[in-house]
Amino acid sequence: MADSMKGLKRTHYCGEVTEAGGEAVVGGFVDRIRNKGGVIFIVLRDRTGVVQLLFNETTDPAIFEKAASCRSEYVLMAKGEVRERESKNDKLKTGNVEIFVTDLRILAKAQTPPFEITNETNVKEELRLKYRYLDLRRAPLQENIIKRHQLAKVTREYFYENGFLEIETPMMMKSTPEGARDYLIPSRVHPGKFYALPQSPQIYKQLLMVSGYDRYIQLARCFRDEDLRADRQPEFTQIDLEMSFVDAEDIQECVEGFVKRAFKEVMNVDIPLPLPRLTFADAMNRYGSDKPDTRFGFEIQDITDAVKDIDFVVFRSAVEDGGSVRAINVKNGAAAYTRKEIDKLVEHAKGIGAKGLAYIRWADEPNCSFKKFLKDGDLEKICSAVGAEQGDLVLICADKTKTVLTTLGAIRLICGKRLEVIPDDQYNFLWITEMPFFERDEENDTWVAAHHPFTMPMEECLEYLDTDPANVRAKAWDLVLNGTELSSGSMRITDFELQQKMFEALGMTDEEIQAKFGFLVDAYRYGAPPHGGMGIGLDRLAMIMCKAESLRDVTAFPKVQNASELMSECPSAVDADSLDVLGISVTAKEEDE
Repeated sequence: MADSMKGLKRTHYCGEVTEAGGEAVVGGFVDRIRNKGGVIFIVLRDRTGVVQLLFNETTDPAIFEKAASCRSEYVLMAKGEVRERESKNDKLKTGNVEIFVTDLRILAKAQTPPFEITNETNVKEELRLKYRYLDLRRAPLQENIIKRHQLAKVTREYFYENGFLEIETPMMMKSTPEGARDYLIPSRVHPGKFYALPQSPQIYKQLLMVSGYDRYIQLARCFRDEDLRADRQPEFTQIDLEMSFVDAEDIQECVEGFVKRAFKEVMNVDIPLPLPRLTFADAMNRYGSDKPDTRFGFEIQDITDAVKDIDFVVFRSAVEDGGSVRAINVKNGAAAYTRKEIDKLVEHAKGIGAKGLAYIRWADEPNCSFKKFLKDGDLEKICSAVGAEQGDLVLICADKTKTVLTTLGAIRLICGKRLEVIPDDQYNFLWITEMPFFERDEENDTWVAAHHPFTMPMEECLEYLDTDPANVRAKAWDLVLNGTELSSGSMRITDFELQQKMFEALGMTDEEIQAKFGFLVDAYRYGAPPHGGMGIGLDRLAMIMCKAESLRDVTAFPKVQNASELMSECPSAVDADSLDVLGISVTAKEEDE
């Protein structure tokens, strides 16, 4: 039977016991035990760290016997005198002291865990997620969860200090098109009808602006039924904000202040302001991505003019078809990339959609994959155009410009990681501005919205809405950090007539508009101040701050690739009675594997 806590009250966390003298009462899990016969050492662990408990020949025999019975992960409380350790451990915060125990309580025994609770582990992630409550005892994960808490704390403090009101919006809402599939909740009271879990609080926060709450903030839980990856979970937390009587620069300046404050308080890292800005077009042309990692070079360069006279069908066809020829110079890449390694890059490029890659590998002398098509001076001209020198690797792509940029953008990242030129202690924030308002759906040969339908076009582009969609730019922006998109933001349409025109430009009928957004459109008839806002991914920001490889490392109870949670085994089937109440029947069910 477990001991009682009666008469003991914790006075210190384990990691706070750093000075000898006086008494301390600590509680935690048994991390490890060393029993040397007449002396027993127990290392006790809690979320702040560890402290050593000492039992020796002068310890009360009953307490010594109890200590000898302890095993890994037992839950203990211990009271005793804080003494200096004879054998100090400078690697530990508490390594100069130990607690000579005068009272020991075993509050809970533990069976042998399925894996050892250690900082470093080679245990498969599936097993650790099955026993997530044990995995969460490990110091690296605890440090991540605590850092995430600190980020949430400074977020609220910063926005409160800047006049924002924290307002909760509904978790059960109307299903509206937002880009991903909704998670739906059937209604018992309204048979055949469904609520949706919010993909974001977008419509509600705009209605709050209409309601006169000019600065709104919420750490909002959001849900999207989409394929998962390392930086995506089906449920996530968004630092959601909206502001009235502002323009884009006001919102960006406010968020920059938050970024600076958060990194200083949580990481003790100084972020210089203002944050750099790139237009969407410049980001694509230089980095082949709308979320570029600017911590390293290898920028894309347009060499169309340098190769236009070369009689190489790959280059000539691309130019004649309205495309371009572009290259990246992988500095000092010749040694790392043998012909075999370059072939892997070529296959990767083909997987993206390009026809392939040409290259110049300059080890002892330039080795060019299209050398037989070159005239005297052509090779030197290309090398000069990209600034290539001995030791460099030049990778060239010729195709439709969109394909070229996307391909070289991906290859650039692969090469940067392979050459280990991306510093992991550098934080490069970047605003991407002047986003395209529409994007081309090549399969259906139509223009579709690149943003939610309330995004404001730039004023100078309004005349092109009906005639030239490719030239319409949105008053929208993204916040990028080290190649990860943290946030999208925009100014919102508040003019009723312009909103109606936007819906029509997106191909929506009056019936569709009324069914999906009627309540918002109606609200605008009663006057809406100019407003805009953003939603910053708290999980992604925490992931980068923790230098984690996945959102699972900063989420207490995450889902895996197939959107299931291994610990609780959800989603799970429900009984027939529960379905009958909702008027639902399961018509097809996959057999358990």
